[in-house]
Amino acid sequence: MTSSTTVHSPLRLYGRSGELAILDGLLARLWQGDGGALVLTAPPGLGRSALLREAAAAHRPRGPVLYATASPDERGLPHSGLHALLTPESLLARLRERGAARPLLVCADDAHTWGPASRTALGLAARGLGAGSRVAVLIAADDGAAFAGLPALRLGPLDEDAASALLDRLTGGGEGAGSHVRRLPGVTEGLDRVVRVAEGLDPVVRAELLREAAGNPRLLTGLTRHLTPDQLAGRTPLPCPLPGAEGVLAAHADRLDGLPAHTRALLLLAAAAQEHEPAGAGADALLLLRAGTRTGLPRDFLDGVLFGSAATEGFLQRAGSRVHFSYPLFARAVLHHAPPARRRATHELLAALLAETGDRAAASAPSGDRPAPLASLVQLACAAPAPDTALAARLEAAATAPYPHGERSSALSRAAALTTDPPLRSARFAAAAEQAALAGDPDRARALLARTGAAGEQSASPGLAPYVHGLLALRTGPAADAHAALIAAAALLGPYDPRRGLDALLGAAEAAWVTGDAPGYLEAMGRIDPAPYDRAFAAYRAGMCAVLAGRTEAGHALLRQCLDPMNPADPAPAALLRAGVAALVLGEVAAACRTGARALAAVRTRGPDALLPQALEHLAYAELRAGLHAGARAHALEGLHAARRTGQPNSSVHLHAVLALAASVEGPAEACAAHCDAALAGAGPHGLAQPATLATWARARADLAAGRSEEAAARLGPLVRPGPRQGHFAARMLAVPCYVEAAVLAGRGAEEAGELHAAVAEFAGWTARTADPQAPAQLARCQALLAQAEEADARYAEALAHHDRAGGDFERARTQLLYGQWLRRRRRTREARTPLRDALVAFQRCSARAWAERAAGELRAAGEQGPSVRPATDGALSALTPQQQRIARCVAEGATNREVALRLSLSPRTVDHHLRNVFAALGIRSRTELARLLGPEGP
Repeated sequence: MTSSTTVHSPLRLYGRSGELAILDGLLARLWQGDGGALVLTAPPGLGRSALLREAAAAHRPRGPVLYATASPDERGLPHSGLHALLTPESLLARLRERGAARPLLVCADDAHTWGPASRTALGLAARGLGAGSRVAVLIAADDGAAFAGLPALRLGPLDEDAASALLDRLTGGGEGAGSHVRRLPGVTEGLDRVVRVAEGLDPVVRAELLREAAGNPRLLTGLTRHLTPDQLAGRTPLPCPLPGAEGVLAAHADRLDGLPAHTRALLLLAAAAQEHEPAGAGADALLLLRAGTRTGLPRDFLDGVLFGSAATEGFLQRAGSRVHFSYPLFARAVLHHAPPARRRATHELLAALLAETGDRAAASAPSGDRPAPLASLVQLACAAPAPDTALAARLEAAATAPYPHGERSSALSRAAALTTDPPLRSARFAAAAEQAALAGDPDRARALLARTGAAGEQSASPGLAPYVHGLLALRTGPAADAHAALIAAAALLGPYDPRRGLDALLGAAEAAWVTGDAPGYLEAMGRIDPAPYDRAFAAYRAGMCAVLAGRTEAGHALLRQCLDPMNPADPAPAALLRAGVAALVLGEVAAACRTGARALAAVRTRGPDALLPQALEHLAYAELRAGLHAGARAHALEGLHAARRTGQPNSSVHLHAVLALAASVEGPAEACAAHCDAALAGAGPHGLAQPATLATWARARADLAAGRSEEAAARLGPLVRPGPRQGHFAARMLAVPCYVEAAVLAGRGAEEAGELHAAVAEFAGWTARTADPQAPAQLARCQALLAQAEEADARYAEALAHHDRAGGDFERARTQLLYGQWLRRRRRTREARTPLRDALVAFQRCSARAWAERAAGELRAAGEQGPSVRPATDGALSALTPQQQRIARCVAEGATNREVALRLSLSPRTVDHHLRNVFAALGIRSRTELARLLGPEGP
């Protein structure tokens, strides 16, 4: 394949750069006189024929091409790139002639459709191509079993980026959209028109098309071509099911005709059994065993396939007790291929088996009121040949029982598909989307929303679709958009659905909180009428509003009333999370940890799955405030995995910020920086001020641990200074102690004395109101940093006394480190060793590695010579004093004398004096030589 072909083909073949590179290699060897063979295998629609044509077009300037297919047809083929278009028989005859004068490329397309004799002959000819052959054979087939022994390349579905780029091109949104395109090689055969949507493709419709196509380019093309511009733009609902898949499904189903009858029957049972399961869940092997036995399939065959190692021609695979199709489109193809009467009979059989089994909800209902199992009703809905109002109503009623959210979503979507009344149909699709969102499947939720129609369309549940849009935006999009959507939805929901109206307002308040929009928070909470709810909720609402309005004392009194939910035996997860928030606002960090653990247990037990990342985030943040950094890291990592699994990038941003704070204590510095970058990268586009503030604070704290006080002060200044603030109102006071420490150590104490004293005064007011046990000690530490020499001793003693009452290794060790550093700077080195030694031990005990290194450096500078503080040195370096070693390492890192002085609390003149002695002791003359000596290649 020529370089020009490779560079200029992205508009024609999407996501196939790896496959094109392999074909490049095959052709390059052919042109050098060393042919070979390669089998391209893939299910229909993934572009195997397109790759053959790309290879043919690339080889044309170098030699002839023989292109064979079972049904020769030049439609869609690159005419100028072919030497001959042949039948399989003609191709085999030409191959027997051999002795090509020029390099010959043989392309055998759709070889799985050839007759058995032709396939065998083609395989023998391809295997006979030895070294020095001037012939290369490319074979395209849906299964490489007939060509065993030949090198094979299996094509997979397009990844999300490639499929998205193709969809942009199909809808006129990609590169070159303004020009007319007659054909897209590698996408579909004979595509002579491209859908144009002037207003652009609706994001929800985009997500549904990509999900439904499952990475199959021909299927994506077919689905897109069958939608109207209004449907693509989101102005009218999408049809259910989407049209345009028939051709690809029929091509997949062609493989079924040659299978044994037992295998075809089991595949139909497996495909039908998946209909009542959430997407990707597969089918229950025991249900298939019962169904197969009921239909007369041999027991040894069923046991071999479902529980043994028997094969089903590559269609099915097992994972524990579940049975999955190896390629999702095969399941749809099986249902598409089956006669309607047989398909209905299969669904009815499964419905009867599921009704016999029953389920949790049916067993717990009072006798006589037990509904049919939800899965059974879904199977009946699949068997319905036409819309069925009564069955749709039964499905909707059954979905109100406490089934898993994914099953309820499946039932409601089936009910919607059976509904003919447009407003009721739209409402049921919106309800199904809500359940999918609660199940942690936002892509499925958006797909269902695409069938509710444009905003403002008549619905039996006005406001439900905007409510679900707002919930999805809260977890996946800009928080300001979520706030606006949920406020609007609450106004529509309030008159007839107060529960969802309340949830919408609470979601709007949450969105305002994370953006740092206090007025927006007060607006949302102010719209809630607390009368219908319990005393704890009313106290929470009034208390949070009072705190944000500046009436802190009254707000704290109210918030104390909601620390324990009204039903301690079985509290709702949302109530426990609110109690945890109240505890953190009060500074009751121990209570916040206890409540967070209870909330996590409740979510694990009762769901919903979508709430798990938030429960883990709340607990991890409470543990950070309590100084339990290892526990916070463990819970935040679990929360990050849960957020990714349930498609909640905004939650991932919050959890990255929590992990950055934990890493700023435990290290390493690279982990802190990585989590900070991830949090800030997501927080910026979505307006998430709270995690952005926490991430910036974490980076500054890591700077302090490394002795980079100047950088730390520069990061923290905008977060805590008076005036227009860039930080979040709920995290601002927490960062003040770090800011004061960084500013003083950076030498800004004199020039910024006014700002520092103002920040400490405000922190003192906050300390008087909060119950945070560390706040009094941190306040005394800040005052000691700003105090005159004669007063600082007493302030440090006061801080340590507060630490004795509050506990917590990390904050106490920070105070001891600063106190020891202050003593050493005043040449009270003997006195300095005790607090520095205590700080070192405490940092080591709480795994604060970078902080322990900083304490060890201070201890060495104070003359400590123990093994726990001795750095790893070799040769001449061991002759330096501890202070000289510290200065040498700082200079080797590139620091100026002034920067070293600020970092080590020395004067520039002292640094210069020590540096001269270092040069003399090491026998070097420059800072460059010192850097080389202490670099990776030196000692």
